[in-house]
Amino acid sequence: MERAKAQDWYRVKRLDDDITAISEPFIEEFYRCNIWHVSGRDTDLLIDTGMGIASLAEAAADLFDKPLITILTHCHMDHAGGAHEFPGCCVHPAEASALADGSNHIPLDISVYSPDDLAWFTSIGYDISGGLLTAIPHAGFDPATHQMQTMENSKAINEGDIVGTGDRAFEVLHLPGHSPGSIALWDKESGVMFSGDVVYDGALLDQIPGSEPEVYRKTMERVRELPVSVVHAGHEPSFGRERMVELVDGYLQKGSG
Repeated sequence: MERAKAQDWYRVKRLDDDITAISEPFIEEFYRCNIWHVSGRDTDLLIDTGMGIASLAEAAADLFDKPLITILTHCHMDHAGGAHEFPGCCVHPAEASALADGSNHIPLDISVYSPDDLAWFTSIGYDISGGLLTAIPHAGFDPATHQMQTMENSKAINEGDIVGTGDRAFEVLHLPGHSPGSIALWDKESGVMFSGDVVYDGALLDQIPGSEPEVYRKTMERVRELPVSVVHAGHEPSFGRERMVELVDGYLQKGSG
């Protein structure tokens, strides 16, 4: 396995004057989380922190030139693996214990995945048989021994809370189903929503530990009514309201079949 240069581990793409997308190109697509940075007048937001395989705080240091609020949409390792680098990051209370005990660790060693596991990934459109990583961040990194670092000093964030940057206000929406404490951040003025794994343009997961399909259905019914203009999701490219409705309806129809 090749060794990536540390400074190349993250890919940074500015979408507009305020929003920057950060991703980890050497992680297999299924686990490649979108990390979002929102530049505000007074305060910046960091939404999710990626796998924690290489230092996000160091790689994106030039973006962090203001006070920073870090928010986790949920605490699966692909979104929260780097949380330990950002003390006091905000999570829904239903996710705090998983962050503190590391119970959402994702094994990086492909040898621990059974043939049934690999077949399941293939069935939802992702082939991980070649491994979860296409490179390592530094010499001596061993995927087999990597562990998600825990973090106990998180701050609670709840339904209806407002996260402000000085020029934008994001409302916290508690949208469980994929995980107990999944949230989205919703800017009513612009119609922009950061959705985490609540809805993204890929296979939506409701049969994994901690997920609840019936709860997810209620969440999706709520999401469908939001006057969204753009969704910046936890995986895959961003999309508009028309595509969001297609994805939500597809999920709801699947559940009623």
